[in-house]
This record gives sequence, C-alpha cells and structure tokens, in this order.
Amino acid sequence: MNTLHVKKGDTAVVLSGKEKGKSGKIIAVSPKKAQVVIEGVNMLTTHVKPRRQGETGGIVKREGAIRACKVMAVCPKCNKPTRPAHKFLEDGTKVRVCKHCGEVY
Repeated sequence: MNTLHVKKGDTAVVLSGKEKGKSGKIIAVSPKKAQVVIEGVNMLTTHVKPRRQGETGGIVKREGAIRACKVMAVCPKCNKPTRPAHKFLEDGTKVRVCKHCGEVY
C-alpha cells in the first residue's frame, strides 16, 4: 500500500512547476497514482456535453491532479511548509508533528 505525506483536508503549497508558490486545500488524494488535487491550483478547461435532456453543456474550469512529491503540507499554527514528522503518544496513537514548531496537527 502506498502512503503519502499529505492528507485530504490539509492545506498545501506547490513547490515546483508552473503553479509554484500557490497554495490551497487538498480536495482529493490518489495514493496509488501518488497524485493530489488542490483547490484552485492546476486549473484545466474541459468541454462538457449535456448528458440529460434540459441539461446544458459548455466549457467548464476544474482542478487537475498534481504529483504529490511537488506539494508540501503547511502547518496550521506557524504557516510554514513542512514535511510532517511522526510521533507516538502515551496511549499509542500515531500523530503528525510540525518539524518547525513541534505542534501536533
């Protein structure tokens, strides 16, 4: 099973490519393909056909997938991009920890 360093709902920043520096909330994660979809980043123009009677088609903008290695999670407390460290609590649960400020997120 493939695992990623980011999860759905995290805020992430793009490290490289044409969208470098942009950040947003992660809407979808595909661990098998090692890709993520970030809100407002890598916008694609798609042509949509009407599928049902009365429905309208047209040109729609939507987010495209981006490689997970090109994004980094942003700590909610210190607002710095960080690759999360992992720590085990006393009760045995595994949590993600910011490497800059030490905050659990």
